[in-house]
Amino acid sequence: MTSIKTAIIAALASLSMSVAAQNNIIDEVAWVIGDDPIYKSEIEEFYQEALQERIPVKGDPYCTLPEQMAIERLFLHQADLDTIMVSEAMIQQQVEGQMNFLMNNLGSKEKIEQYFNKPYSEIRDYYATNMRNRYRVSQVKQALTKDVKVTPNYVRRYVDRLPADSLPYVPLQVEVQIMTLNPVIPREEIESVKARLRDLSERITKGESDFSTMAILYSEDGSSVRGGEIGFKGRADLVAEYAAVAFNLNDPKKVSKIVETEYGYHIIQLIEKRGERVNTRHILLRPKVSDKDLTDAIQRLDSVRTDIIDNHKFTFEEAARYISQDKDTRYSNGVMVNEDTGTTMFEMSQLPQEVAKVVAGLQPGEISAPFVMKDTRRNSDIVAIIKLTNRLEAHTANLADDFQLLKNMYENSAKEEILDKWLQKKIRDTYIRIEEGWRGCEFEHDGWLKNNK
Repeated sequence: MTSIKTAIIAALASLSMSVAAQNNIIDEVAWVIGDDPIYKSEIEEFYQEALQERIPVKGDPYCTLPEQMAIERLFLHQADLDTIMVSEAMIQQQVEGQMNFLMNNLGSKEKIEQYFNKPYSEIRDYYATNMRNRYRVSQVKQALTKDVKVTPNYVRRYVDRLPADSLPYVPLQVEVQIMTLNPVIPREEIESVKARLRDLSERITKGESDFSTMAILYSEDGSSVRGGEIGFKGRADLVAEYAAVAFNLNDPKKVSKIVETEYGYHIIQLIEKRGERVNTRHILLRPKVSDKDLTDAIQRLDSVRTDIIDNHKFTFEEAARYISQDKDTRYSNGVMVNEDTGTTMFEMSQLPQEVAKVVAGLQPGEISAPFVMKDTRRNSDIVAIIKLTNRLEAHTANLADDFQLLKNMYENSAKEEILDKWLQKKIRDTYIRIEEGWRGCEFEHDGWLKNNK
């Protein structure tokens, strides 16, 4: 907080009004945490952002949201005391990712400004501040809860103390192995795609067409709506083949050679480099998979299934390691991992739709017939077979089947207890004032009104 802003607060807090430094208009002070005010305009803005991002707000937003903001201020004050610093390079990288996300969904800087009703630079600053604050708050929480111990005995005692109706109900879960094959694309189709890209590249190089216009018209990537622009990316954000070419481009007027990746074939144009990040636009064309290509792949995978089940030439696990083209699972015997939980168990709704449909008709140990499914990363059809390894029927959570779930519950409960005790002490020890018109609330935490009595 600047000294000017502090002086304004000191002069006008008793009147519940202040001059907002950024726009020189009268702005009501709703809460004061120490010497840090929470303005009505900040609460309104927070509420509008929650509505825009469809974040549910429990209870009265004019009670819930300022309390959340006050809690954040208390954690940030502790971060100041602990001199918790943030890597600005990391924050800017996250901001770049957020702005790229908005660009992907809204289409242009102008549409982003229209959506938020703010200049683009202010939106970037807003996200940077939010990310910086979230990181610092999380660091304080980690420091406060770092000594929480989780042992099987602690988890068991925690579960024993829980009322029976507090144990979570676990829906049907399955464990699945998968093996996939990509249809073989005829050489003629690949050469046809390359010829089209060479033609586009030549037209762009000669100045007959603009790269971004050609991307809008012909690219098969989602970035086509932005003229092929993908935003600033580091090497780790790009597939290796694309990154190798993109980071070697130096002339924004030139077009790269044809680049093959798992997604198809690209031509790339440099927009701008910033240190270890590069912004490019590209045109992506994918060879088309014919019905015959899919049928051939189905027949090949059906032969593999026969060799596993009838001929006993090898196991599913061996075939997955040496035949499967699914790079996420081939090195783990085809076992699928749930990205949401980090375990191998899936609720049916967490599986790809085509896989869930096939799993519903299998018993543990059975291997499905080949079926066609969509590879969402490449937006193309592939052929798969699956093995249902385990099926755990819907049940009330228990230590034998759901130890990891109950362990997480105990750990979260222990940490919440520590943070709640810390917060109650922080509320007691900090000057807090809630102005008239903002007090008639049922707050989640006690003690906020101690200075208003």
